[in-house]
Amino acid sequence: ITNFIIMKFKLNTKFLYLLFIIFVSIFLSSCSSNYQWGWYVVSPINKVGLSNIEFLIGGLEFTIIVSLISMVFAILLGLIISIASTTKNKILNILNISYTEIIRSIPVLVMILWVYYGLPVLFGLNFSALVAGIIALSICESPFISEIFRSGFQAVPVGQKEAGTSLGLNFFQKFYLITLPQAIRIILPALGNQFVYMLKMSSLVSIIGLNELTRKANELVVSQYRPLEIYTFLV
Repeated sequence: ITNFIIMKFKLNTKFLYLLFIIFVSIFLSSCSSNYQWGWYVVSPINKVGLSNIEFLIGGLEFTIIVSLISMVFAILLGLIISIASTTKNKILNILNISYTEIIRSIPVLVMILWVYYGLPVLFGLNFSALVAGIIALSICESPFISEIFRSGFQAVPVGQKEAGTSLGLNFFQKFYLITLPQAIRIILPALGNQFVYMLKMSSLVSIIGLNELTRKANELVVSQYRPLEIYTFLV
């Protein structure tokens, strides 16, 4: 019975994929009867398309750099915030909840613009587009990472923490030696999902002039006048 269910699920999945491909093909072919497609702008078989593809791929480096560095800082900041939620100190708990709720309610695009244009006015701090994007994405992502860490800490059996207490370990020793190693193993899939989310959010940094993939695509659209083909290739 189990094999039958698995086989049926695979067949249904393939059928759904086929329907999706057919739907996309029909949709694209019927967008406009008068539209003249110009896939040559992103076709690797001609000189113009190959040059445009190389131009677009040139922004991939900044996309990866922004995403990776922002994710690292978001994990560090989220870990610090999540530690406050594990203590019995009411002030730290209030600060943790306040930070998480406030930052999560701020749109990522607004945070990017505020860091890039607001911090120089308020504090005289001038950042490049790359640094401002990393700061904004790290701040916006940190509350979500904090909640992931908190759920991982709570998933660690209480008995193991009590065993650490019986051995005479203090709070930080129990956290570093017992809770954190097991929590990381539990939360790794969730952190992977957040990194994918970070990759997608990195496209918003193009608004302040960073030459990542989306910015490159916008520049190419201005010169080639083929937005549908270029953005479809970017997707």
